[in-house]
Amino acid sequence: MAGALADWAAKAAHQLSPRGGESEGARPRHIAIIMDGNGRWATARGMPRAFGHSAGVQALRNTVEAAGDLGLEVLTVYAFSTENWRRPPDEIEALFGLLRGFIRSDLARLDRAGVRIRVLGEREGVPADILTLMDQAEKQTADNTIMTLVIAFNYGGQAEIARATQEIARQAAAGLLDPATIGPETIAQFLPSRDWPNPDLVIRTSGEQRLSNFLIWQSAYAEFLVFDTLWPDFGRPQLEEALQVFAKRNRRYGGV
Repeated sequence: MAGALADWAAKAAHQLSPRGGESEGARPRHIAIIMDGNGRWATARGMPRAFGHSAGVQALRNTVEAAGDLGLEVLTVYAFSTENWRRPPDEIEALFGLLRGFIRSDLARLDRAGVRIRVLGEREGVPADILTLMDQAEKQTADNTIMTLVIAFNYGGQAEIARATQEIARQAAAGLLDPATIGPETIAQFLPSRDWPNPDLVIRTSGEQRLSNFLIWQSAYAEFLVFDTLWPDFGRPQLEEALQVFAKRNRRYGGV
């Protein structure tokens, strides 16, 4: 796994903006996944929703491993949205518990595999012990270069853009930034995701066909693929299928 990933990483040049005129047969550098369907998966089995979330963690493990084997540079997963606070308190606590468990049980393994972990999202409202675990995961894996796993937790795309524009406004008011020079590239540089390439492909499981406030700036030219598969049943076969579908897409970025 490490050898194949190293070869892929060595061939890839870091790039923040999409490539124009990309031909068919290309492979995505960055795949982002909206992990949906845990609750329905559990309900279909007569189990509580928390059971589905637990199964979803194993699906995440399988998918991260497959992403590494398949040579992805970046995998972003939507773990908890800012809108998820509307869910029942016991389900929220179960989700928090699963994140705690995932970091504690998988951090050492991911670190050995050369995976860098980054966390994207608001810190406000997140329990202090989870923030500590997130900080530990980011610090411990900071120098890894094989693959980046971005965990979007307590994340919302609109809030992210709002924060970026607030900082741009502050710098403009202080005379540090000329308003006439502000463009899309300016906003991109004020987003936390500036450190890795934008997603080439966004996948959503469970058959739903919406972005749900996920990477709405970064996904402007991403390909979109929906699987009817519920998230706990997602894994290597579906990821390989996604790569095959992507290879047949012709990404023109508004051109011909």
